[in-house]
Amino acid sequence: MTTTNTTFLDHLLAQRAQYRYKLPSRPDAGRFIDQLMRLLFPVTQDCQSASQHVGETYQKLNDQLVCLFRPLETNMAESPEVVAERFFERLPAIYDNLLLDAHAIADNDPAAVGMEEVIAVYPGFYAIAVYRIAHELLRLNVPLLPRMLTEYAHGQTGIDIHPGAVIGGSFFIDHGTGVVIGETTIIGENVKIYQGVTLGATYVAKSMAQKKRHPTIENNVVIYANATILGGHTVVGHDSVIGGNVWLTGSVEAHSLVFNQHKTDVRLKSLDESEPINFVI
Repeated sequence: MTTTNTTFLDHLLAQRAQYRYKLPSRPDAGRFIDQLMRLLFPVTQDCQSASQHVGETYQKLNDQLVCLFRPLETNMAESPEVVAERFFERLPAIYDNLLLDAHAIADNDPAAVGMEEVIAVYPGFYAIAVYRIAHELLRLNVPLLPRMLTEYAHGQTGIDIHPGAVIGGSFFIDHGTGVVIGETTIIGENVKIYQGVTLGATYVAKSMAQKKRHPTIENNVVIYANATILGGHTVVGHDSVIGGNVWLTGSVEAHSLVFNQHKTDVRLKSLDESEPINFVI
């Protein structure tokens, strides 16, 4: 072995000693999520699915979750077995919330054929489902794994929801690509957002880690595509509509309609191709 290789290996060992956490593998985390989704919503199946017996599958998922917790055990206040038991006790409430989300999409999207399509196909529903699972694990003080799960969903859907966000029932993400929902975001009931929406912070600094940095969206709000709403003190009042491409860094009252006003210039050449004719729309 060359001197360069030896030096590099020594560097790797020194760096390894500085890591504060060990984590489960990303493939294992993804498999757990997808198998749990098939247990909750058995509208799809593959040729290699686990046992059709719900009780047996349930126990296997419990064992998988304990396995995911093992690398994190030294950073957990309770044993992996206890935390897994607490999570599965909360699973019925998670399931009920996800049914509300699925109904919100199926009932409000004219393109949705029914609940089965929403559950099997819609990226918005999948991202919300993974978020709700990860959020409960975060509430159980599980480190890092909740973020691994939502980042797995992010990779699958293009929708980035931090597990620390607080999101009410009947949540609807339509299309979804490019949606970002930050850690301290609070979203009320019956909220609908479209692709490209960012609920973010106005200022990014490590000193802000324990402060509310992201907006509050009250009940029955609709946020259209590519709108950006920033700031921990920003509150969008209930029953408001935020139009597409809006940039919002301040609060708006309930029942507000916020939209961009813009002018579009269309330039057409005249028949003799000399001076262009200008139209303002």
